[in-house]
Amino acid sequence: MEREFDGQVAAVTGGANGIGAAAARRLAAGGATVLILDMDEAGAKVAREITQAGGQSRFMLVDLRQESAVEEAFSVILKETGGIDLLHCNAGIQRYGTVTETSFALWNEVFSANVSSVFLTCRHAIGQMARKRAGAVVITASVQAFASQAGVAAYAASKGALVSLTRALAVDHAAQGIRINAIAPGSVDTPMLRWSADVVAPETNQNEVINNWGQSHLLGRVAYPEEIAEVVAFLLSARASFVTGSIYPVDGGLLSQLPVRLPAQPPEEPR
Repeated sequence: MEREFDGQVAAVTGGANGIGAAAARRLAAGGATVLILDMDEAGAKVAREITQAGGQSRFMLVDLRQESAVEEAFSVILKETGGIDLLHCNAGIQRYGTVTETSFALWNEVFSANVSSVFLTCRHAIGQMARKRAGAVVITASVQAFASQAGVAAYAASKGALVSLTRALAVDHAAQGIRINAIAPGSVDTPMLRWSADVVAPETNQNEVINNWGQSHLLGRVAYPEEIAEVVAFLLSARASFVTGSIYPVDGGLLSQLPVRLPAQPPEEPR
């Protein structure tokens, strides 16, 4: 499994930080040529680190919300590599607000970054995979597609849309030999989570907020990006050759536990 992606071309959107950066490193370690597509130029640093470690990677500055930009990027990819084999759609943003607090502009901002970017990226990547009659896609959704916090109406709705899109893509493209799955992470220690900690609790130490969030997970902590990247690598690999249309929670047991607290000692049976 050490070089399971040899000879394959992988694109990772949102690969400049967090889960995307960890996935890019993991795929490169497995032998893939990794293209990092992001608006954040920190992606260039990730690509350099991969190259310096002996892997193959390139950063492409792309606004994934713009069809012309995505089309141009995948045209370059096709010309220079012969086409994509693997795709991890990880780009996305978090914003807060109930529906009455969320402006239509903010709603569109979230859906453009979280959903339209995936639609556009898959549209062009799957077109290239179809020529090869093979390929695999992993989309980063969230546990909030299934259970929501308060005040994240746009974000939760966008992640629910990605779950439905994943299944629709899987149905439409299975006959072309393309597998499409999604992951639904819980809390992961990424720059976005730390940004969220500062937004919701600006007066509290960032690490304290994140540690408190970790206690909601059965494992008692938040995830490391590398742990999520391992699941991404599995779903993109031949080891998952019979897996498509599935949504994998990678949440430390967050969705498994009801928030109802029972007494420490059960009451005595009535006599």
